[in-house]
Amino acid sequence: MIDINLIRNDQKRVEEALKKRVPDVSLHEVLTWDEEKRKIGTKRDEMKNKRNVISKKIPQMKKENQDAEAAIKEMKELGDLIAEHDEKFAELEQKIYDFLIRLPNLPDNDVPSGGKENNEVIKVCGKKPEFSFTAKDHVALAKDLHLIDYERGVKIAGSGNWIYTDVGAQLEWALLNFFIDQHLKDNWHFMLLPHMLNRACGFTAGQLPKFSDEVYWLDEDEEVQQKFLLPTAETALVNVHYQEILTEDDLPKKYFAFTPCYRKEAGSSRASERGTIRGHQFNKVELVQYTKEEDSKKALDEMVKKAEDLVQQLGLHYQVSKLAANDCSPAMAKTYDIEVWIPSMAQYKEVSSASNSRDYQARRGEMKYRDSEDEKKFLHTLNASGLATSRLIPAILEQYQQADGSVLIPEVLQPYMKGLTKINVNKNEAK
Repeated sequence: MIDINLIRNDQKRVEEALKKRVPDVSLHEVLTWDEEKRKIGTKRDEMKNKRNVISKKIPQMKKENQDAEAAIKEMKELGDLIAEHDEKFAELEQKIYDFLIRLPNLPDNDVPSGGKENNEVIKVCGKKPEFSFTAKDHVALAKDLHLIDYERGVKIAGSGNWIYTDVGAQLEWALLNFFIDQHLKDNWHFMLLPHMLNRACGFTAGQLPKFSDEVYWLDEDEEVQQKFLLPTAETALVNVHYQEILTEDDLPKKYFAFTPCYRKEAGSSRASERGTIRGHQFNKVELVQYTKEEDSKKALDEMVKKAEDLVQQLGLHYQVSKLAANDCSPAMAKTYDIEVWIPSMAQYKEVSSASNSRDYQARRGEMKYRDSEDEKKFLHTLNASGLATSRLIPAILEQYQQADGSVLIPEVLQPYMKGLTKINVNKNEAK
């Protein structure tokens, strides 16, 4: 949520930043409400002070046998006026709040305006694989090697679902264990989280109310929807310190979690969405960091590097893109995507988004810290995938495929695969 004081003190700069996302944005109306609210508040406070003065005089007047009827009447009239001003003040405060919670975060100055067409590729790493044979796509490889059962996944759960089987399940689990070990090695704190979250979690993360139709609600009645299945572990991790005040010595806080992610987004028949590229449930290891304002830029760089390092260790060709304002989540001030190459698609697909929310989420969740001078300040929150597996497996299958239809296993995953170095075609395996 954007600070009303920032809008009040620098309307033009805030509007220019927001126009990267909302071209026709205007803050005039909310500032009009804010000015009116402050005037009402000042008048109300003056009346309260006057009422207090009169209230103190009345007992003395009665003690001195003076007629206090006029003073009592004036105090009652002031009370009625104060109540009217309280009601108007509360109405304006709610209008301002409702306006502010629907505003997206302010993009950083170096974030391009517009949508994904304006994303900037800032780094390309590794050699793009070339094949001397007719390469297969990840769906064919997964089927031929009996790694993923797409048909039975749809049969038992509907479109946008799949089943990892045998070595495919081992490969998925190997990736998750590799990520967990890497984060533990770097002294991040491991958490296993609830998958059913309350509405406040979605609000703090900035996913509600805007994306309320994209999560799986557990309440049938839309009027009382209060619990939903987490769409990403970020939604839970960024609420760990909800309505808390930390100390400067507590920071930074570095957490990570493994969870399935549940989203209403479905796969499609388009080649770019086939297989496990997009679905209703997928696995992800997620990182969240809480920092001071002056440390959040460094923290974002650290998290981008961390996600990159995982992809590098897997030996995959990838690129890093800085997202344009409208391709970032509305809660984020800046986002870098780490995108792996999928040869059959001739496209890069995101496996990690590393983002800085600055104080946007912390304001919504009332999360602060006390600095060395005992002043309370809002935390900065950041998140990154570390990593999502449903797109890594297609990249591994395609980039590591061999002429005989087998797939090499990245060296860093082999200790988690009982020493298996290659996934071979086994025509005798039961389908």
